[in-house]
Amino acid sequence: MTTTARISQSAFDGSRLRVILLLDLYEGAQQQFLDAYEHMRNQVASVPGHISDQLCQSIENPSQWLITSEWESAPPFLAWVNSEEHVETVRPMHNCVRDTRSMRYSILRETSPVQPLTPGSAKADTQVEARVGDGVARHALTFTVKPGSESKVAEILAGYKSPQAQVDDTTKLRRTSLFMHGNRVVRAVEVEGDLLAALRHVARQPEVRAVEEAINPYLEQDRDLSDPDSARVFFTRAALPAVHHVVSGRPEPAELRRHALYYPAKRGCGMELARLLAHQDEAAADDPNSPVYGSTVFQRDDIVVRLVDLTGELDTDPVASLGLNGPKKAAELERLLDGAAIGVEGSLETERNINRLLSHADMMPITDRSSTDA
Repeated sequence: MTTTARISQSAFDGSRLRVILLLDLYEGAQQQFLDAYEHMRNQVASVPGHISDQLCQSIENPSQWLITSEWESAPPFLAWVNSEEHVETVRPMHNCVRDTRSMRYSILRETSPVQPLTPGSAKADTQVEARVGDGVARHALTFTVKPGSESKVAEILAGYKSPQAQVDDTTKLRRTSLFMHGNRVVRAVEVEGDLLAALRHVARQPEVRAVEEAINPYLEQDRDLSDPDSARVFFTRAALPAVHHVVSGRPEPAELRRHALYYPAKRGCGMELARLLAHQDEAAADDPNSPVYGSTVFQRDDIVVRLVDLTGELDTDPVASLGLNGPKKAAELERLLDGAAIGVEGSLETERNINRLLSHADMMPITDRSSTDA
C-alpha cells in the first residue's frame, strides 16, 4: 500500500467519505427517535454530495443504534454538518439520545462481488493514498465576544490554570493554542489518542468550567452550560474542524514559532480557500528552504484559520508565511478572500498589500500551552 508520511489529515484527497454515527438512546425513546430520523433523512437526502445512508439497531442492545452515510467526498459533508441547517435538522433528536459519537472515514478500497477486478479498476482503486499520522488529532473552536470586551476576555483566557493533561492511559491533551482576531476567539487543541474523550475530559475540569463561566457575560451568542441542549448547540456552532494538516519531512528545527492567520472568505468560498492554502502548504513542505515547517488549516463556512509553525519571524518572508508562493497564487487568494472584511482591498500582487494582509491576518496570541512531556 502506498503511504504518505507528511499529510496526516486532509479533506481534499478526493476520496468518498463514510460517516458513522453511534447513538445511545434513552429507554422508551425508540419511536421518538425513529420519527426524528425520518425527518432528518428526508432533509439529508437533498443535500448535494450525499449518496446514501443506513439506520441500524444493535442485535445485542436495542438502545444502541448506528447511522452510516456515504458522501461523494469530505467537503460537501463538512459544509452541511457545520451549517445552521444541520443544527436545526438534528435538534429533534436531542431529547431521545443519551450519547453520540461521530466517526468519519475516507474510503480507500472497496470490494464488490458484482464488479470483477480489471486492470482499469485496479488502477482506479490505488488512486487514494493512505495517510500515516503522528497519533495526534486536531480540532478548534471559534466564537465571538461583544465588541469592547476583547481585552477583558483576553485577560481571562490568558490567566486560567491549565487542566490535567492526562485523560486516561491512551489519551492526553498535548497542546492548546489560543488566539484572537478583533472580537473573534480561536482555540486550537492537539490531542494524543481519543479526541472526543479529551474534549469531554477538558470540559469537566473545574479550571476550564471556571473560565467558561467567566467569559459567558461577554459572548455574542448566549449559552447556558448547565443546559445540555444549549451547550450542545453552542459547541456545534463553535466547531472549527481541521481540514488539512501537513508537516515537512525534514528534521524539526530547534526553535519553531506558532502563528495563526485569519482568512475570511467571500460568501460560499471558504472550502475553496481552505483547499488553496492546503495545497500551498503541501508544496512548502517539499521545499527545504521554506520557513513553514508545518501547518493546520481549519475551516467552517466562510471562516478559514491557518495555524503555522515556522522558523524565524513571520514577516521575514511574507509571501511564504501567507502561503502564496508560486505564479498567480496571490490572484487566486484575492478572488476568494473577503478583502473588505480584513481591511485589505485591491491587488494582492503588490508588496504593499501583501505586507498589509500579513499584518491584518496575523492573530493575536493569547496563550500557547503544551503538556510537560509532550
